[in-house]
Amino acid sequence: MKSPNQLLDAIGTTIFTVMSALAVQHGAINLGQGFPDTDGPADIIDAAANALRDGRNQYPPLAGVPELRQAVAAANDRFYGIKADPGTDIIVTSGATEAITACLMALLDPGDEVVLIEPLYDTYLPVVKLLGAVPRLVRLNPPDWVLPRADLEAAFGPRTKLLLLNSPMNPTGKVFSADELGFIAGLLARHDAYAVCDEVYEHLIFDGAKHIPLMSLPRMRERCARIGSAGKTFSLTGWKVGYITAPRHLAAIIARAHQNLTFTTPPNLQRAVAVGLAKDDAYFEGLAADLAAKRDCLSAGLSAIGFQVLPTAGSYFVTADFSPLGFAGDDTAFCRQITEHAGVAAIPVSAFYAGEAPRHYARFAFCKRDDVLDEAISRLSAHFRATAPLRAAGD
Repeated sequence: MKSPNQLLDAIGTTIFTVMSALAVQHGAINLGQGFPDTDGPADIIDAAANALRDGRNQYPPLAGVPELRQAVAAANDRFYGIKADPGTDIIVTSGATEAITACLMALLDPGDEVVLIEPLYDTYLPVVKLLGAVPRLVRLNPPDWVLPRADLEAAFGPRTKLLLLNSPMNPTGKVFSADELGFIAGLLARHDAYAVCDEVYEHLIFDGAKHIPLMSLPRMRERCARIGSAGKTFSLTGWKVGYITAPRHLAAIIARAHQNLTFTTPPNLQRAVAVGLAKDDAYFEGLAADLAAKRDCLSAGLSAIGFQVLPTAGSYFVTADFSPLGFAGDDTAFCRQITEHAGVAAIPVSAFYAGEAPRHYARFAFCKRDDVLDEAISRLSAHFRATAPLRAAGD
């Protein structure tokens, strides 16, 4: 028989699925996949449940129900001073992953070049390639994840159509600074390029860091498509409600891509998310403070075991260097080892690179209950205490 799509066939099962299945098999605590283990705010869930019985369960408008589009526009203005027309500039999607795909579909033609920053979320590169575009990779290096400006500038050229930017960044936890964003904006303007901005962790920022949408910078409003996620903002990842803010001329084309992907998103969930976006500042501040405390708990525990934990200013994740523990294998082997023998699952950071990558870092998710984080630290501590004599003997 003729072969199926070669790119998709070659991708195989994602490392997230592999490690989550391994965690289930071994009864491990799953600190690999980034989802909370408690539900989000009760009033938002109640709003979704009530909306199921209000007689509006047929197809909603393609671009989203008016309530949510208005709420997204209001949130743009409230948090960042970005003005957006809810009737023309907002598209609601079935999750941020669909939003990213729809934006790339709307902007790219075969042969266009796309600048991508490694480490990167695992869907970016396959979608770019499926669309026939050419990726140009720029790498951030641990432990500081500093933007390599000369490399980034060199990646831009006459065929550059867009930059795909993730801030706050998964898996690094990096929040791009105003100065870095200004440099990026200058490159986009000089090369007449667009930016697709994955900002799903926009409200999950710590230690006084400030999330600045690239769209809010001078001359960037007409060049950017900005993506948000109700799943991350309200700890309801299974709902898969994303939203895009884009200039009118781009939003219309993005909507056509969305039409050919999912067409629309469940109306009751959309109306509930609109309730969430209208919540007062205390909710958003409390979300960040709660996650910062969880990050500190996990980071302290990993450090006490012997990991070198890298700073994280945003997202659900910490990156930890396990080389001080004396493990001889690479990051994939390490994550399998601790899942199977310590009962704690993590994700190898090399999974976020397209080619050769650092092989001694693991990503741990801290968006879990405090007792779960405590138990994970206890299991890892016991495991590495037990294996320390073996490592010493091997030395």
